[in-house]
Amino acid sequence: MKKYLFILLITVAWVACVDYPIDEDGLLITERGECYVGSFELLGSDQKTVLNQVAVDTVAQTIDAEVHYGTDLKNLYPQFSLVTDAKLDPKITGKVDFSDLDNPKKYTVVSGNRKVRKEYTIYITVQTR
Repeated sequence: MKKYLFILLITVAWVACVDYPIDEDGLLITERGECYVGSFELLGSDQKTVLNQVAVDTVAQTIDAEVHYGTDLKNLYPQFSLVTDAKLDPKITGKVDFSDLDNPKKYTVVSGNRKVRKEYTIYITVQTR
């Protein structure tokens, strides 16, 4: 039993010492090639959701979001839930202006191994009264 415990401890220590490279953002570059958006949220300046409904299409790489009537489209905070180890480009650093509905925002999801990039387009519509 002690022999197996010793082997397990050595294995765990070896795995813990494996160096993964770090990207320009200080994030680990891993072996994961998955690259998609799991969910999307839009918050108003009060940090509450402004969405009536949202649909994330990972095949078409689109996000269709309907916001409440009267939403201030110039002061929204998008939040993405990404697959493990992926990151978003460009980074979201604060409020985003979604008021130009004819030119939807685009964000690129970058896989954990940094080899796969998928651009998602966000289409915003405003709820009618």
